[in-house]
Amino acid sequence: MSKLPGWLGRLGAELTELGDRLEQRRAEAAGAEAAGDASARTELPVPVSAVPASAEPAGAAPSGDVPSAAVPHEEARRDAVADHVPPPPSYAPSVAARPDPVAAIPWGMRVAAEAGWRLLVLAGTLWVLMRVISTVQLVVLAFVAALLVTAMLQPTVARLRRYGLPRGLATAVTAILGFVIMGLVGWFVVWQVMDNLDTLSDKVRDGIDELKHWLLDSPFHVTEQQINDVAKNLSDTIGTNTEQITSAGLQGVTVMAEVLTGILLAMFSTLFLLYDGRRIWHWVLKLVPAQARPGVAGAGPRAWRTLTAYVRGTVIVALIDAIFIGLGIFFLDVPMAVPLAVFIFLFAFIPLVGAVISGALAVVVALVTEGVFTALMVLAVVLAVQQIEGHVLQPFILGRAVRVHPLAVVLSVAAGGMIAGIGGAVVAVPLVAVTNTVVGYLRAYGQEQALRYAPSPRGATAVDVAPTPAPGSPSEDIDYGDGGGTKNGPGK
Repeated sequence: MSKLPGWLGRLGAELTELGDRLEQRRAEAAGAEAAGDASARTELPVPVSAVPASAEPAGAAPSGDVPSAAVPHEEARRDAVADHVPPPPSYAPSVAARPDPVAAIPWGMRVAAEAGWRLLVLAGTLWVLMRVISTVQLVVLAFVAALLVTAMLQPTVARLRRYGLPRGLATAVTAILGFVIMGLVGWFVVWQVMDNLDTLSDKVRDGIDELKHWLLDSPFHVTEQQINDVAKNLSDTIGTNTEQITSAGLQGVTVMAEVLTGILLAMFSTLFLLYDGRRIWHWVLKLVPAQARPGVAGAGPRAWRTLTAYVRGTVIVALIDAIFIGLGIFFLDVPMAVPLAVFIFLFAFIPLVGAVISGALAVVVALVTEGVFTALMVLAVVLAVQQIEGHVLQPFILGRAVRVHPLAVVLSVAAGGMIAGIGGAVVAVPLVAVTNTVVGYLRAYGQEQALRYAPSPRGATAVDVAPTPAPGSPSEDIDYGDGGGTKNGPGK
C-alpha cells in the first residue's frame, strides 16, 4: 500500500504532460491553417488560450484572463473563418459560370424586341386615333371635303385679290360662285334623271323582254318556265323582305340627313378656310413643339401645293373624261347622257376604281336600253378615253406633283372605302400624296440639320465629305463649313 501514492502521482504527472502536448498540437494545427489562408485574408493573432503556459512571457496576464483588446480580433477571426469558402480540390470537375441574361439573348432577337414594342405602341396610337375619327366621322369627312374644295377655289381668291378686291369680298364672290355652280350641276342631274325616268323604265322593260327572248333562242337551253320561276322567286324575296326594305328606306332618310349636315359643315369650313386660312395655319403651328416647329412650318406649304396640284389636275382630267365619254354616249343615242357624264365626272375623283364603276354604269345602261351592239360601242369609247387619260392626261397635267405608285393608290382606295365608304375612297389618295410629300421633306430637312450642326471636317477628310454641286447648279452656293464662306463668295 506504500507504493500506491507514488504510482498515482506519476499517473497524474503523465496526464498533465499529455494534456500539455495536446494543447501544443492544437496550437500548431491552428497556426498551419492560418498560414494556408494567408493569400485570402490577413493573418490573425493566435488566441491566448492556444499558447502554452510555458510560452507566456514573464509578467503577462494568465491565460484564462483574456485582455479586452483581444476580443475584437477574436470575433473578426471567427467571422473570417465562417465567411471563407475553401477552394475546390484539384480533382473536382470545372463548372462554367452562368452568362449574363442580356448577353445570352441573340442580337437579332433583342433588336426585334425593341422594334416590336415600339410598333405595338404605334399601332395602339393609330387604333385609338381611328376610333376617335370613326366616332366623329361626319365632321372629319366634312372638313376634308372643305380642304379639297378650298384647294380648288383658293387660286381664284388669290387672283381676285391681285386685281384689287378686299379679302372678304374676294372670298365671298369665290365661295358664292363655287357653291352656286355645284348646286346647279346637282339640280341639273336630278332634273335629267327625273325627266328620263319614265322613258328609262320603258326601255328597261323592253330590254328585259329582249333578253328573255335571247335566252330562249340561245344554245343554253333555257325554258320559259325557268325564267318565270326566277321572276317569281325574285318577287317572293322582295315580298318577304318588305320589313327590311322599309327599314333600309328609313335608314336612307337618316343618311340623307347626315349628308345634308355634312354639306353645311363643309360649306362653312370652306368659307373660313378661304378667308382666314393663313391665320388658322399659324395657330396650328403654335401647337407644335418648338423643336419641331421649323420642320412642320416648311412641310405645310409643300403639302398644300401638293394637295392643290392634285385637286386641280383631277378636276381637269375628270372634266375631259366626262365631256368625251358624254359626247360618245350622246351620239350613240343612249338615254340620260348628261347625268351619266356627271356621274363619270364625280367618280373620277376615285382613282382607278371610280373610272371602272362609272364606265360599267354607262355600259349597263346602254345594254339595257339600246342592245348589245350599242353597249359594245360605249365600252370602246370608255376604254379609249381612259387609256388616253392614264397615259397622256395624268402624266402631263399632274406631272411630278403627285408621285404615288399605282399599288399604293389601289391599297389606299380599298382601305379608305372599308373605313369610311365612298368618302374615304375619295380622300384616300390625296391623303397618301400629302403624307408622301411631308415625310420626304421632313427626312431631307433632318439630314440637312444633321449636316449643318455636325462638326466641320478637317484635313484630308474634308475633301471626301465636302458637298458637290448638282449638275447645272451654281457652285457659289456651296458652304464648305470651314468658316471661310462659300466658293467664289465672301470667303474667297
